[in-house]
Amino acid sequence: MGSTDSTAPASDARSASGPAHRPERARTEGSGARAGAPAWRFLPALTAYLVLVGVLLAADTSPGDIARYTGYVAWGVLLPGTLVFRALRRRPYTLVEDLAFGAVTGLVLELLAWAVFMAAGIESVMPAWPLLVAVPFAAVPRLRRHWRPRGYLASSLGWSWAVAGTVAVSSGYLYAVFLRKYPVVPVEGHANQYVDLPYLLSLAGNAKHNFPLTFPQAAGEPLHYHWFTFVHMAMTDMVGHIDLAVVQMRLMVPALVALTLVITAVVARRLTGRAWAGPVAAVLVFLIGDFNAIYPNNVQNWTFGAPAVPLMAWASLSLTYSQPLLIALIGVVGDALRGRRERADGEAPGLGRGVFVLTAMFALASSAAKASSLPVTVAALAFAGLMVLIGTRRIPWTVVGLGAILGAVQLFATAVLFRFESYGLQVVPFGNVERYWADPLGTRSTTAQAAVVALTLVAYLLNHQLRMVGAIPLIWRRRLRMDPVQWFLLGGAVAGPAVYLVVNGFNASYFTLAGIPFGVLLSAWGYCEVFERAALSTRAKVLLVVGTLSFTALLTVAVYRYADDWATFVLKLFDDGTGAKSYSVLLPALGAAAALAAIAAVLGLLWRGAGRLLPGLRRRGGVVLLTAALTAGAPTLVLDVAQTSQSEWMGTALLPAEQVQAARWVRAHSSPSDVLATNSHCRSFDDYGVPGEVCTNNAQSFWLSGYSERSVLVEGWAYSPRLMSEQSNAFWDLPLLKLNEDAVYAPTAELLHRLHAEHHVRYLVVDRKVHPESALLKSLARPVYDNGRVAVYELS
Repeated sequence: MGSTDSTAPASDARSASGPAHRPERARTEGSGARAGAPAWRFLPALTAYLVLVGVLLAADTSPGDIARYTGYVAWGVLLPGTLVFRALRRRPYTLVEDLAFGAVTGLVLELLAWAVFMAAGIESVMPAWPLLVAVPFAAVPRLRRHWRPRGYLASSLGWSWAVAGTVAVSSGYLYAVFLRKYPVVPVEGHANQYVDLPYLLSLAGNAKHNFPLTFPQAAGEPLHYHWFTFVHMAMTDMVGHIDLAVVQMRLMVPALVALTLVITAVVARRLTGRAWAGPVAAVLVFLIGDFNAIYPNNVQNWTFGAPAVPLMAWASLSLTYSQPLLIALIGVVGDALRGRRERADGEAPGLGRGVFVLTAMFALASSAAKASSLPVTVAALAFAGLMVLIGTRRIPWTVVGLGAILGAVQLFATAVLFRFESYGLQVVPFGNVERYWADPLGTRSTTAQAAVVALTLVAYLLNHQLRMVGAIPLIWRRRLRMDPVQWFLLGGAVAGPAVYLVVNGFNASYFTLAGIPFGVLLSAWGYCEVFERAALSTRAKVLLVVGTLSFTALLTVAVYRYADDWATFVLKLFDDGTGAKSYSVLLPALGAAAALAAIAAVLGLLWRGAGRLLPGLRRRGGVVLLTAALTAGAPTLVLDVAQTSQSEWMGTALLPAEQVQAARWVRAHSSPSDVLATNSHCRSFDDYGVPGEVCTNNAQSFWLSGYSERSVLVEGWAYSPRLMSEQSNAFWDLPLLKLNEDAVYAPTAELLHRLHAEHHVRYLVVDRKVHPESALLKSLARPVYDNGRVAVYELS
């Protein structure tokens, strides 16, 4: 890691006062200087792609679906996006940057194309929309040059293999915890599936036919939600002709995770001026998870909200989709904050005036990709502007301009897309964490209570924020005299956790996750500076790598084998041994951190003493300590694989094959405007062990709307925006619910006619495991499908 790139060697290390001189960068063949044989340069990317294809094939993904998806990404995302990005940026830098930013730009253009074609009612010609970009770029001479730009900087093979390695590892992880465990659809019997996935599938199906989206589980109900993810899924189906279930359960997640890792590496390189900050940031953003000493992971509580990004990649599709958009937004805003200062040779040239257009595009897409992304970015920019104003005593007009763009987009999203829905979030300072220091009987002294509060906050920082520790030496070395980009990254890293600590509700944890990309970019920056100052020899670098892998393996084995023993020991030492204290669940992680800190202190003293005898150890202990701290969360990935192989994830419910078969029959025999009615409203963990049970807190049946891609009069209403904001469980239209139930259990000709005429219900879908239908229904409606468990009746 001492050499940041084959064309930007170790001399590119910069001091706090400014960049050092670097030799003129070598260019690709297009500019007259060879950058290496093309086959070798593309081998890392090809290898990562083949690994991804391999895990998909191992998960029984059809080769035809993989080929169609590859074709769709190339035609519907990469081609238009890369051309537009090249037209907006000033000068080329690296090919991988053009393709990574181009892919994200393509996701934005995809949204715009969907909106235009759906609003115009011409979705049948949607597959041709990339021609709206390709044709002008082929016909206009000034745009034609963007098909084959010249002047790329060649990335080193080491850098390329490092980034490709992160993609390969992420693909393997997703195979182990997601792809191999969950079938696309159950063929017979039943499958165990995370309860949210059919709901998310229903939104994608809705996006194929409605502009804007509606709430599929209550026909006609508006959907004030971050729904851009499901437009992407719908476009993949409509343009790529790939079944939505295949897109969701196989193709989309690993592809977007791969894009997240690549765009992270690209943005880190651009903002820090250090090529190797890219792979470090990519590792930190996905491959390093929460720090804890618990196994199995207590996912029923999730301790401090949502788990780390890797654990949510397949369960929260909106988070997965939003990550590359957010990181690209950070990249273009950060580039604008760098201004027009002179760039060292090999450093990324400024994007130019197009950076403001890119900011608007990425902000717009981020706004309703995940509602937590843009507020954290706005806060980060405001923090950067304040610090620059204090430091220079001049108004930072670039910040003002960027702020105007982000503020306008945030206002548009809040007012138009979300209609000021709060989804149950309320301003309650420390509402998410105060249960850990609760003392309802007042048995603690003021000092003891203050200590418990402080340790709770320390546990929170350790759990989610330990991977940001690389930012500390960077901030310390600059004595808080940082440039605007660094203030921006620091602001985002602080804003995410701060919002979580101020706003109450589980969804507030996504603000923490939105702050992670900011923090890991700054952390990678700081780590690279520490690494460069250490000036390790090749042998020392090898020893550092081996030592890091050994430390990670040892920590993983220790948590896996001795987590229970450790928890028992810590609870006896600091608790009453029962684990009944409010803070008991935090003690294993706090105790592990204290133990590791003590070990580090002892080793530090020994290192310092050894440095008197071995000069080669001097001034190098810091990089060893920082490496260990950053990788302390690495066991999470491995332990999650182990846990997943032994048990189902929390929130997994049964998905019977008969339900999916019936829903797909309805999809094949109905039009998008048809509405369905059903008696299935509850989720089931044991396939309706209590037939006919009335839903109270689990109105989470989404299979019919999900796999039929049709709206249902009343299905599972738990995720309705209006109920989420009201924090209620009851369906809001009881007469409609009674009408729906009577159609199944007490039907009359007049009632069924009303259902058809007034509510446009064409099919009545009955799950007999919930409760059998009335015998009268066969004489009042036409039976059209019956697989024993699920019956379908047509109304006319």
